[in-house]
Amino acid sequence: MGYRYLGNTGLKVSIISYGNMTAHDLGSNARDEESQKFANESVKYCFEKGINFFDSAELYAFGAQETQLGIALKNLNVPRKDYVVSVKIFFGGYGINESGMSRKHIIEGARRSLKRLQLDYCDLIFSHRPDFNTPMEEQVRAFSWLVDQGLATYWGTSEWSASMIEEACQIAEKYNLHPPLFDQC
Repeated sequence: MGYRYLGNTGLKVSIISYGNMTAHDLGSNARDEESQKFANESVKYCFEKGINFFDSAELYAFGAQETQLGIALKNLNVPRKDYVVSVKIFFGGYGINESGMSRKHIIEGARRSLKRLQLDYCDLIFSHRPDFNTPMEEQVRAFSWLVDQGLATYWGTSEWSASMIEEACQIAEKYNLHPPLFDQC
């Protein structure tokens, strides 16, 4: 397996990652058991092939995919230092504050994801989508706070425009916060 640095960091990730957006069929208890068995086997196969990067999101089966991935990682008894986990926050549920990029949802969504994954921290947390209704400074401060608290090592963005990333970087620089993870900020 080949490995590359994640953005402009010293963290090495496999060039192939395991994403579990649609990896496992969920439904009845029997399907859940079969699905977990398949997840366990899939994650084990990844480790055997040198894949060390695992990606999930609070949206995937509304957290059930994160739970499966957490169980699969725990079942393998692989030291935490040997794998990288990323999570994405934006679509957390149907409650009034369970989606979007408010500070409340970023922090609570991250904590719920970590609980489902059975992890103390994630290596990378993403803003899964742009949120045009939440001030950029609030978003940057919330993600930077997660890094400061040790709940995430880095933060990044998904589907943000170049101008949004530039604005986030400027805010991070202005207030001495952690910028989103990109090669050039």
